[in-house]
Amino acid sequence: MSLPVVILPGYLAGADDYIPLQNSLLALGILARIVPLRGQDWLVTIGGRPVTPILNQLAATVAQVQADSGSEQVNIIGHSAGGWIARVYLGDQPYCGQAWDGKRYVKTLVSLGTPHTSQERWTKKNLDFVNTTYPGAFYDQVQYVCVAGKAIYGQNTWPLERWFTYQSYQLTCGEGQAWGDGVTPVISAHLTGAENITLEGVLHAPRSRSRDCPNAPWYGSETIIPAWVNALL
Repeated sequence: MSLPVVILPGYLAGADDYIPLQNSLLALGILARIVPLRGQDWLVTIGGRPVTPILNQLAATVAQVQADSGSEQVNIIGHSAGGWIARVYLGDQPYCGQAWDGKRYVKTLVSLGTPHTSQERWTKKNLDFVNTTYPGAFYDQVQYVCVAGKAIYGQNTWPLERWFTYQSYQLTCGEGQAWGDGVTPVISAHLTGAENITLEGVLHAPRSRSRDCPNAPWYGSETIIPAWVNALL
């Protein structure tokens, strides 16, 4: 029987955006619970401030799922920033004076389009902590699966979509001319030592749109889930 899954939304996203993903997992027989975040819950983290409030909500959701299911362990799906925040949760070293040591409770961490690196000065502070303290697929007892989308090539030119993508990639990995999901370049979505998956034509988020491929799916689309869900079965 599959372990229950906790879904951690991406930066500034609320739980509602992930209900279709939750329902798709339930249809596969996987108990799934979304960390009950609202968009405004992220406001206290803007400007590189600690993501402790998000971590506490993740920890509370994991504990609730354990209590409801009777399972000692869960799997975590972290979308976008949720992936690197989950890496902090796994750790046993203090982050802003607190440690969650979630590795005791997590069998598999699946990150979807997570920027595991950053050159942007505010985000860099948090990610430098993660990558210095817990580099790569750090804990042997945790299975790390990192999923990247390869849909849009960043170009420092018009149309605006390609320029925005270029800027996003450059702030993430230091190189704007790269392939990625429109927000996160492939190279930043992977971790050393993890099971790294690259999916052609997949965009970053549930509401992502591309001028070049207007009907392109995101990581949680029904047609894409089979490409990575085996890690949870």
